Amino acid sequence: MSSYPLRYFGDPVLKQRAREVEELTGDLQTLVHGMYDTMDLEEGIGLAAPQVGVRKRIFTYDLHEGDGPHVVINPEIVVTDGEIISEEGCLSIPDMRFEVVRHERITVRGIDLDGNEVVLEGDDLLARMLQHEIDHLDGLLLVDRLDPDARKDALRELRMLDLPEPSGLGSGLGSGLGTGAGFGR
Repeated sequence: MSSYPLRYFGDPVLKQRAREVEELTGDLQTLVHGMYDTMDLEEGIGLAAPQVGVRKRIFTYDLHEGDGPHVVINPEIVVTDGEIISEEGCLSIPDMRFEVVRHERITVRGIDLDGNEVVLEGDDLLARMLQHEIDHLDGLLLVDRLDPDARKDALRELRMLDLPEPSGLGSGLGSGLGTGAGFGR
C-alpha cells in the first residue's frame, strides 16, 4: 500500500486554489493510486489532492457501491439545482461534523486518467461529495461554508483539538506532487 499522510486544518496547502492538470503522466497515475490507498485507509468516500499536499485539480472517490474507486481530473460544476442542508464530515477536520448548505442536485464534468470525459450527475451523497471535494480544490474547507456564528464556534473547537502541525508546502513527489484527507464517512 502506498498511502500518503493527510493534511489537517491549519495546513496552508488546504487554503490554496489547486492548479489545473496540464498533462496526464505516469507521476499522476502514481499519485491517484496513492490517493485511492489513502482514501481506503482513512475510510473516506472522497479525497482531494490538496489533502495529501498536492496542489493539482484532482479528486478521488468511492461511494462503496461495488464499482471501485474513481478519479476526476480538472472537475468543473456545470449544472446545479435546489438547495439542501445536511451534515458533513471531513478527513482534514477529524471527529467533527457540520451542517452545511449545498446544492441538492449537481452535474460535474472532468476527465479520467486516460483523458476520457467524465460526467457525473447526482443528488444526495454523490452531490454533497462532489461539491465538498471541489471546494477543497478551490481552497475552501467545511468551516468556510458555515454561517458566521457557527464558524466562530467551530474555529474555537478546532483550536482545542490536538491536530498534527502543518507540514509546509514541500512537494515530496516531484513535478508539483506532494504528500494528507477528504470527505469522511
